Amino acid sequence: MKAVVLGSGVVGLMSAWYLQKAGYQVTVVDRQSRSGEETSFANAGQISYGYSSPWAAPGIPQKAIRWLLEEHAPLKIKPSLDPQLFKWATQMLSNCQLSRYQINKARMLGIANHSRECLSALRQEHHIEYQGRQQGTLQVFRNQKQLKAIEKDIALLEQSGTRFQRMSVEQCIKQEPGLAAVSDKLTGGLYLPDDETGDCYLFCQQMTELAKAHGVAFLFNTQIQALKTEGNHVIAVATDQGDLQADVYVVAMGSYSTSLLATVGIDIPVYPVKGYSLTVPISDAQQAPVSTVMDETYKVALTRFDDRIRVAGTAELAGFDPAIPEKRKATIAMVVKDLFPHCGDFTKAEFWTGFRPMTPDGTPLIGRTPIGNLYTNTGHGTLGWTMACGSGHLLAQVISGEQQKPISGLDYFRYAS
Repeated sequence: MKAVVLGSGVVGLMSAWYLQKAGYQVTVVDRQSRSGEETSFANAGQISYGYSSPWAAPGIPQKAIRWLLEEHAPLKIKPSLDPQLFKWATQMLSNCQLSRYQINKARMLGIANHSRECLSALRQEHHIEYQGRQQGTLQVFRNQKQLKAIEKDIALLEQSGTRFQRMSVEQCIKQEPGLAAVSDKLTGGLYLPDDETGDCYLFCQQMTELAKAHGVAFLFNTQIQALKTEGNHVIAVATDQGDLQADVYVVAMGSYSTSLLATVGIDIPVYPVKGYSLTVPISDAQQAPVSTVMDETYKVALTRFDDRIRVAGTAELAGFDPAIPEKRKATIAMVVKDLFPHCGDFTKAEFWTGFRPMTPDGTPLIGRTPIGNLYTNTGHGTLGWTMACGSGHLLAQVISGEQQKPISGLDYFRYAS
């Protein structure tokens, strides 16, 4: 049986990996010259199982209005008449009620915790160097209102079996000594010990070579032009290098999945939510984060690599605009300088932006579509790195008919009604 995976970001790669383990002859197609060159390239670096949570949450509509007036707000909206954005935003707002939030977060935690098991098993089986650390995530709060608001999340963490620890300011500093100089800005924290960190781009390069060694073929510098269908089946993928034929096809092209699937009549609510990051070399390791610190106020993550710090955040609804405005640079730079002012050489900061594929409810689209042999693995938003291994494994089980860990409501059909 042959499988074609469209897209070689971290989600596409892990789809290919688990499909070959399930016995498929896999070909991966990507327009870039290497894997992980788009949204996986310079993401936050956090593998945050316990922090897996939908943006669509109670109180978000009111916060969004306030954020429009704030200089360093975590959400920015570029005025647009795009009907796709209007539809997506309307669906997102409908998911901000508590009952929907609890369902969506439970699904996301289910995928994330499965992904933790899969990545752990992968590391035990294969030696992969991606500057990975298994030292948890510390979510820090700047006011009492934030501390109170986490109670609903803690209940879901308990239900999903996710380990956590509430922390005082003193405990936060013990966990992340670099915060000692700014203790007066904090009111407490939530520590998620099973979370991990790592350079997603390095992971993609390692997994590409590992997959090649196990028989996966890669077609880089190849433009995907169309899906050719006959009846209720895809019969080929048209590319600028010729047609590719297989038994099953997986669309894992991040935000670009939407336009490709639309050509065969499949409307998925995946919108590009633009994110930003900066990478700065460490100048004083004692003043730098130990692992990942998540600033709840600004929704900015600060992640430690071996000799660099990755700072990522901001959700901007601006379509596929690749520009990096100075105001967005200022926000993420402000947060790292505010919490770890002496950690790095900011004169050498490198900025980046990417398009995170977000569904209105935050849960990815993993599994079947109305076309019999066409599947999706997209819509992971800010959590592609976190959910990649679990998503790839779940998809391979669905395709091979060997699903052993069902998590309901993950595929296209939850939006088809």
